Amino acid sequence: MVDQFVGKWKLVESENFDDYMKAIGVKFATRQVAVMLRPQVEFSVDGEAICMKTASTFKNVDLHFKLDQEFDEVTADERETKTVISLVNGKLLQTQRWDGQETTLERAVSDGKLICTCTMGNVVSVRTYVRA
Repeated sequence: MVDQFVGKWKLVESENFDDYMKAIGVKFATRQVAVMLRPQVEFSVDGEAICMKTASTFKNVDLHFKLDQEFDEVTADERETKTVISLVNGKLLQTQRWDGQETTLERAVSDGKLICTCTMGNVVSVRTYVRA
């Protein structure tokens, strides 16, 4: 199912993240802090439930979800979203909707790296993680 994602990952590269955060409405001061962070993400599975924990010196976020089931999410930047995470062609596709807006975060494991592609309109950020 999602076995390729299970484990701890640390951010090693981030492209265009400030522009992405600006596109989703993150305030300047928060963006200044966020672009400096190197968070660690941990995936685990408990039956049908998946846990995705993101830890940094700024904020920790724990998501517990089941694939293809909408849930309420409070994001690290405090957006309250309706979120669905699906497994599509071996990739985790996370769709967040709030205030008439929508963004997607696509996570894929390729060549031993976790690649997270964040898209808001025509703004795209790519964040690369390696196993911690």
